[in-house]
Amino acid sequence: MKSVRTAALDVLTDLGSGVLLAVAFYSFAIPADFPMTGVSGVALIFYHLAGLPVGIMTIVLNIPIVLCCYRTLGKQFYLNSLKTTIITSVIMDVLGPRLPAYHGELLLAAICAGVFCGIGYAIVFMRNSSTGGFDFIMVTIRHYHPHLSLGRIGFALDVVVILIGGFLIGDVDAVIYGIILNYLYTMVLDQVLYGTSAGKLTLIITDFPEEMVRAIDETTGRGATVLNGSGGYTGEDKSVVMCASSKKEMYGIRKRAHEVDEKAFVIIVESNEVIGEGFHLPQDTAL
Repeated sequence: MKSVRTAALDVLTDLGSGVLLAVAFYSFAIPADFPMTGVSGVALIFYHLAGLPVGIMTIVLNIPIVLCCYRTLGKQFYLNSLKTTIITSVIMDVLGPRLPAYHGELLLAAICAGVFCGIGYAIVFMRNSSTGGFDFIMVTIRHYHPHLSLGRIGFALDVVVILIGGFLIGDVDAVIYGIILNYLYTMVLDQVLYGTSAGKLTLIITDFPEEMVRAIDETTGRGATVLNGSGGYTGEDKSVVMCASSKKEMYGIRKRAHEVDEKAFVIIVESNEVIGEGFHLPQDTAL
């Protein structure tokens, strides 16, 4: 019964995300001719060039990306993302053209599109899923070039799509508003999920440290450190699993921790800066 409820909640989340993204794109971004990022941004370029539906093009563009990036994705995350991509794309194409278009102030349109996108993507990430596309590309590039941070990879990809979209639209103002939109989207996404800190440090007190380390690796690809401790009251030996992660990854770690050990004591703290492999390298601190 629990798995049925979980599956139903996942589908409802995908439907809700699809509605929010449809509003962001068809009610605000498309009427204002804003260039957007990610695979949806590329699909939006095709919409402007040939009038092709954004949702269908999102699915089509995701196919080669998934085929190229499959090896670096966990099976469950891949299946969840595939489901989410299909559902949200269909909802966007069915509902989007029927939504009223906003033709008011461009700044307000950018703000609304960014907020709706941020919330729409955030609720998907909270269910251990994604809408595929550039998320897959970022993880794959990071896999083969671990010295690059995901933030820098994502920023580079976003800038390329925005500039191409702005060039095709032929409006410098649209490029500026597109950058504002995507900056707001990133802020809202982070705020809905975990706040605005640079990262998260998770401390897990558990009787199953080896299983916990494997679960963290399978969920996020992050390494973990096992510390030896003892209970202050009981004096019993305890293991503390410590893992530094991004904000998005922390949610998956927290969920998996209680799946491995329902009695685990989980502490999550803000991390203003993390220096080391997978985050900032020592030389990055001078930048």
